Amino acid sequence: MNIATTIAEPTREQLVARAAEMFPRLRERAASCEADNKVADATIAEFQEAGFFKILQPRRFGGYEMDVETFYDVQMKVAEGCMSSAWVLGVVAVHNWQLALFAPEAQDDVWAKDPSTLISSSYMPKAQVTVVDGGYRISGRWGFSSGVDHCEWAFLGGLVPDAETGVPDFWTFLVPREDFIVHHCWNTVGLAGTGSHDVEVKDAFVPAHRTHRSKDGFAATNPGAKSNPGWLYKLPFGQVFVRAVSSSSIGALQGALDFFIENGAKRKSNNSGASSAGDPDVQVLIAEVQAAIDEMKAVLYRNFAVLNEYARAGQQADIDTRLRFRFQSAQIAGRCGELITRMYHLGGADGISRGNVIARTFCDIHTGRTHVANNPNAVGRNIGNVVLGGPNTDSFI
Repeated sequence: MNIATTIAEPTREQLVARAAEMFPRLRERAASCEADNKVADATIAEFQEAGFFKILQPRRFGGYEMDVETFYDVQMKVAEGCMSSAWVLGVVAVHNWQLALFAPEAQDDVWAKDPSTLISSSYMPKAQVTVVDGGYRISGRWGFSSGVDHCEWAFLGGLVPDAETGVPDFWTFLVPREDFIVHHCWNTVGLAGTGSHDVEVKDAFVPAHRTHRSKDGFAATNPGAKSNPGWLYKLPFGQVFVRAVSSSSIGALQGALDFFIENGAKRKSNNSGASSAGDPDVQVLIAEVQAAIDEMKAVLYRNFAVLNEYARAGQQADIDTRLRFRFQSAQIAGRCGELITRMYHLGGADGISRGNVIARTFCDIHTGRTHVANNPNAVGRNIGNVVLGGPNTDSFI
């Protein structure tokens, strides 16, 4: 399948500008996004029109096949207006990158008729897998499928014994909408708008070409390599995906800081009448948040500059480098959580109202921190073990 396009591709700056232009509407829809447990259909339509889902999609399906830094820039800018919307954009749009790693037949199954078709996921290894002629039969129930109401396919996780070693390896199974049930059970204090509902599969057949092994994602030996030979698809799967669930925290923190400066930091105390702008703690916090955002973005760009260089050379970074980069991604939500907590406290009682930008961001960032990919402890223990001479136990790097 090869979909030619004669429309000029946008630049990185143009895409970020499109995201910035959406800011007022994202802020306006934030309350209904939470109440409906769903990113508005209008928001997804705007993302489609702006080309955000095309950023990491292969050119042969009309995508832009741009660098991941552009994608994360757009996601962070969207998060300044609504972290739930940015979270769904990050998770769903990064699946267009992962589908490029699948066999060409799987890519055609999803995009041949409509290249704008979207995929949700739950990588929890919940699949009960039976090997059958031509593929697999799977059953199970998976939680946390962000944005599933907007998607016609789903990536679902499971464990399959490696044919060579017998050790269970993580696999992703690609399943069409008609083969899974959505249980609308998402009811959370943060990221409510992501609509990360449960999905259930009851004995569905998955052809072999609709599967992807973690082993291939780790070593960049993906079955989609021949149809999508560009360096973008030689990046390690673990490095690309984890940033899709950590980068929105950076953008959301920036949006909260802008609001804090414009509103909370200039408020007058109901008790003393003094302006918060003269509070040394407020002044230092603003400086620290600005510096932290700059640092976290700089590390993101630096890390992918390194990974991109390896990918362009057809090589993979060493394990120590990949472990360190993975850990730095896992630290993001926690760091942002600490800073938004201080902002929440210094914002005073005016900031505790439902719908307040600081309060909403506080809940959203702390909820994002609970994602397994944003837990630095497990990653850190593995790094310490490797440094001290033990084996690496994580293939999701």
